[in-house]
Amino acid sequence: MADEPTPWRRCSACKKPIALGAVYWACNVSTCNQKRTALSFCSVSCWEVHLPGANHRESWAVEKRAPKTPDGDAAPASSGGGGVRRLVRSTVPAPAPDPAPREVLIIASRLKDYVRARVGYNTSDRVLEPLSDLLRRIVDQAIENARRDGRMTVLERDIPEA
Repeated sequence: MADEPTPWRRCSACKKPIALGAVYWACNVSTCNQKRTALSFCSVSCWEVHLPGANHRESWAVEKRAPKTPDGDAAPASSGGGGVRRLVRSTVPAPAPDPAPREVLIIASRLKDYVRARVGYNTSDRVLEPLSDLLRRIVDQAIENARRDGRMTVLERDIPEA
């Protein structure tokens, strides 16, 4: 009775074992490669299974080789490091973003209360649309700042100075 080789890890999609020293695929996106996540896939098709829920803007599979010993030490690569041999781009198209709603983003009663308390003026309902457009431009810039920093969370530091 032959012993089955000890798996290094299991495929993050289909849960098949990935043997020590075997080729596996990893996602190039850093959040998929953190120590806590460390996604590993036995094939490119298994890597593509995680894409719909991962929400990556652009990603590809990176071919790697599992360590040859159970303690996790990878054998030195003859090409000089990393074991990356080739990249495969996804054939799954990224979902098109939904168009942003064109609703009023300002709470009319709060704005009117603010203007009245500040200077005693009344406020026309017609100012809500241009203020919402201005707010959209500010938020779009904040989104771009977060994207440039490689984050998918808009933080207060992303909002441009007035």
